[in-house]
Amino acid sequence: MFNFKGKKSFIAMLVIAMFMIANVAVVSAAGQILTTGKWAPNTYKSMQKLIDDYGIKSPNYNSSKKPYAVFDWDNTCIMNDTEEALYQYQIENLAFKLTPDEMGALIRKNTPDGPFVKDYNNKAGQPVTLDAVATDIVNDYTYIYENYVGFKGLMSLEDIKKTDEYLDFRAKMWYVYDAIGETHGTKVSYTWVLFFFKNMSTSEVMALAEKSNDYHLGQAISKVKWTSPASLPGKAGVVGVSHWTGLRLTEEIADLMKTLRDNGIDVYVCSASLEDVVAVFATNPKYGYNLPRENVIGMRLEKKNDITLDTYKSDYIQTAEGGKTIIIKRLIADKRGYGPLLVAGDSGGDWNMMTEFPDTKRVLLVNRLKGSKFGKLCAEAIATLGKPNAKYLLQGRNENTGLWMPSESMLKLGKDTPALLAN
Repeated sequence: MFNFKGKKSFIAMLVIAMFMIANVAVVSAAGQILTTGKWAPNTYKSMQKLIDDYGIKSPNYNSSKKPYAVFDWDNTCIMNDTEEALYQYQIENLAFKLTPDEMGALIRKNTPDGPFVKDYNNKAGQPVTLDAVATDIVNDYTYIYENYVGFKGLMSLEDIKKTDEYLDFRAKMWYVYDAIGETHGTKVSYTWVLFFFKNMSTSEVMALAEKSNDYHLGQAISKVKWTSPASLPGKAGVVGVSHWTGLRLTEEIADLMKTLRDNGIDVYVCSASLEDVVAVFATNPKYGYNLPRENVIGMRLEKKNDITLDTYKSDYIQTAEGGKTIIIKRLIADKRGYGPLLVAGDSGGDWNMMTEFPDTKRVLLVNRLKGSKFGKLCAEAIATLGKPNAKYLLQGRNENTGLWMPSESMLKLGKDTPALLAN
């Protein structure tokens, strides 16, 4: 059924199989009622009340004016980020269809040159520019391109990954993604990372996403650090960068999505990841979310004869931050004449769609101890905790397992004491 190979893939198979079995039990035992799962009790009660008040059980339900819900995807419907996991998978498996010249052009594409923010100085404390790190990456990739059997050479992936050139490439590819985001904002980095699908067909991108999903579902939830080798300082110098590993399914979200739909409430996803990538997770039955493909909204790239180009789709807004509100209005709200009943998210990137629709009755906040304006919504959720029609609902999660906790608090990776709000 799953066609997995290897130990980590077997673990992923078990995770998915257990998730599917749990979902079958949920459907047969609960029908149109949410299962309690690991919901925070007050959040659960308020969510069930929303379904009762606005779903098909309500005497005011109008099937010609169906309510709908909109979910963020990464770190809301799953633990961690499917797009970043796929970028990691591409780096670790050299899953690119690019020449060295194309690689260099993509790294520099739509991104100002100049030094990155001070937090991204190299190990010697010196500023690093985009051009410096791009030059190093191209030199590394040229060596890989000429020697790796997947491109023009004879070396196996296992052997090429032992070389300093690969280790430098790996560290600096992740470093430059992080540095661009911190220096120029996620509106730049979230589109920049998509360009590495250039020259792939839609089916190739989606097949790669599925392989990445299954691999990362078998990985431990952790943070790892990649540091470039001192033997190859290049122009940028030695750099180090940390990133998350592992993905986890969220049974409670899958059950919520099904329960909403069973109660006549449509479900959409609006994500800042590539739409085709999110669709793999959201629509493939083996992952348990089972959404219609047309209800998955995300970033889009231009294509020519179904081949992905390194150009963001013209006349289509970036589906991040305020762009989420705009695209929800354009594709859903303006056609229906009303906004979403429920919005769910986990960060400031979801703040706009959580606050800008007057019709929204509930906002589900996955607690990641975020501050700023998202943190203010979390604080409001605590201030109105237990009130029957509280708009903002907080849900806790354990970063060590990737699973929800039955409280509003959040347990950070490596910690053993949960916290409720950011300091």
